[in-house]
Amino acid sequence: MEARLTKREIEVLRLIARGYTYAGIAGRLGISPHTVATHIKKSYRKLGVHSGVAAAMRALKLGVIE
Repeated sequence: MEARLTKREIEVLRLIARGYTYAGIAGRLGISPHTVATHIKKSYRKLGVHSGVAAAMRALKLGVIE
């Protein structure tokens, strides 16, 4: 399965894997929490998961994040 995540979706997943909250991710990337939620929602759909932990694990397994 190839996820085809955008660069921003990958950035958000990396921060989720490091334990950042939506607000923390938004502040770090200079975007709104709503935009963070949108990136996360799209990432989950592309990865076929329903949680941040599952998304991080799938992205690690696929080599999308370290």
